[in-house]
Amino acid sequence: MVTPMTKPATKVEFLFDFGSPNAYLCHRVIPAIEDRTGVLFDYVPILLGGIFKATGNQSPVEAFAHIRNKPEYDTLEIERFTRRHGIEGYGMNPFFPINTLVLMRGAVAAQRLGVFADYVDEMYRYMWRDHRKMDDIGVLMDALRESGLPADELAGLVNDPGVKQELIDNTNAAVERGAFGSPTFFVNEHIYFGKDRLWEVEEAINLAKQTKNRGAA
Repeated sequence: MVTPMTKPATKVEFLFDFGSPNAYLCHRVIPAIEDRTGVLFDYVPILLGGIFKATGNQSPVEAFAHIRNKPEYDTLEIERFTRRHGIEGYGMNPFFPINTLVLMRGAVAAQRLGVFADYVDEMYRYMWRDHRKMDDIGVLMDALRESGLPADELAGLVNDPGVKQELIDNTNAAVERGAFGSPTFFVNEHIYFGKDRLWEVEEAINLAKQTKNRGAA
């Protein structure tokens, strides 16, 4: 007896680094997309600095700082985005750019400890709402404790060889799949970049769901 092939569930991945303000803004919008589509995003920790090094890219803030009028326009565009999506409390961290190596290893460690969702929410909050210097280990440890997260366990795991390697592997895999920055999204095998592509991500999710439903009919 031949059993019919079942199409896999729609897979949506969000490749993120706490150091990207645009990734933070996406993080604030993603829950609404999940509610509308019924599909959860899989958050994948990557190291943005590693992706930049591998692809020859750099932060837009640094790359375009010398271009007359562009920084002002970028600020205007962010104001429009936050207003459109009802995002309150966002502001540029005065310590930007921040070295996120320990933070991102911490994200991998948080996955292993079962506190990933809370870790992501809290670290994003301290970065882009409370504006703390999150590459200062003392500041980071205080933030973890204030959040009720297992600070000592997380601190112990960030130097674990397996945690380090997993972040490296995530980053290398992202580059091999076509990533050059963050926020990067994959809807199944299709790549999308930037907060302004969120509507396309949602459109692709709905299309993938329709295709799956037709295949199951």
